Amino acid sequence: MTETAVLRQRTHQERPAAPRGGGLLAGLLRTARPKQWVKNVLVVAAPAAAGELFSRHALIQLALVFCLFTACAAAVYLVNDARDADADRAHPVKRHRPVAAGQVPVPVAYAVGGCLGLLAPAAAAWLCGPAVAALLTAYLAMQLAYCVSLKHVLVVDLAVVTTGFLMRAMIGGLALGIPLSRWFLITTGFGALFMVSAKRYSEAVQMAGEAGATRALLTEYTTGYLRFVWQLAAGVAVLGYCLWAMEEGGVPHTSVLPWRQLSMVAFILAVLRYAVFADRGTAGEPEDVVLGDRALALIGVAWVAMYGLAVANW
Repeated sequence: MTETAVLRQRTHQERPAAPRGGGLLAGLLRTARPKQWVKNVLVVAAPAAAGELFSRHALIQLALVFCLFTACAAAVYLVNDARDADADRAHPVKRHRPVAAGQVPVPVAYAVGGCLGLLAPAAAAWLCGPAVAALLTAYLAMQLAYCVSLKHVLVVDLAVVTTGFLMRAMIGGLALGIPLSRWFLITTGFGALFMVSAKRYSEAVQMAGEAGATRALLTEYTTGYLRFVWQLAAGVAVLGYCLWAMEEGGVPHTSVLPWRQLSMVAFILAVLRYAVFADRGTAGEPEDVVLGDRALALIGVAWVAMYGLAVANW
C-alpha cells in the first residue's frame, strides 16, 4: 500500500461519521436511547409483585416514575456520549452516534444532560416524595461516577450497572410505599447481574482481537471469568425465586392451582433459554434477545400469567 493510500485511510478513520437524517432534536432523541427505555418498565415490578398495580393512584405514580427515571437515564447517556465522543469516532458502530457524528454538539449534550439531571430529582421530590427523589439522585451520582471512572474498575463496573437495574425495580415500591421483600431484591439483583455479565461476555467474545473497542475494560476480563459470573448469577436468581415460590409451600392455598409454585417452571425455562444466547455470545443486546426470540417471549407471557394468577390468588 502506498504512503498516499495509508494517509487517505487514516483521514477517513479519523473523520467523524456523517450525521444521519434529522436535526438537533432528532439527534438528542437518538442519544437518549429510546430503545433502552424498555428497561424502565422494571418500575412496575414491586407493585406487580404486591398486587397493587391497577389502582388509579398506582398507575399515575408509576407513569410519573417511569418518565422521571427515563429522564435521568437520558441525562446519563447524553453526558456519557459527550465524554466518549472522541473514542466513539474510532468505533465502527458507535461512530454513528449523534454526538460522535457531530449531529449533536458536545456542549449541547452536556447542557441538556445537566438540565435533565437537575430537573428530574426536583420534579420527583415535588410529585412523588423525598424517597423517590433520593433514589433518583443516588442513581444519577452513581451513573455519572461510572461514566467518569468506575467503568474502568474491574468487577465494580458490573456491580454499578446491576445496581442501576435494581434501583429501577425498587423505585416503584418506594413511590407507592410498598415494602420490598428480601426474595424480591435477591432475585431481581442477581437476575440483573446475570443479564449484565452475559452482555459483557458476549461483547468480549465478539470483540476478541478487534481494534478500536471503546470498552477497554473488556480486555482485562477473561471470557472464562465472565462466564463464571453469569452462571453464578443465574443460579442464585433461580434459587432466590424458588425459595420465594416455596415459602408458602406448606400453607393451603385457595386458588384453583398452585400458581406460585408452577411459576417456577416458566421462570427457570426463561433463564435457561436466555442462557442459550449468553453461551453463544449473542446476548450483547438484552432487549433484542428478550423481544426478538419468539420462544423466550412465549415463556415470558406464560410466566407473567402464572405470576399474576398467584398474586391475585385466583
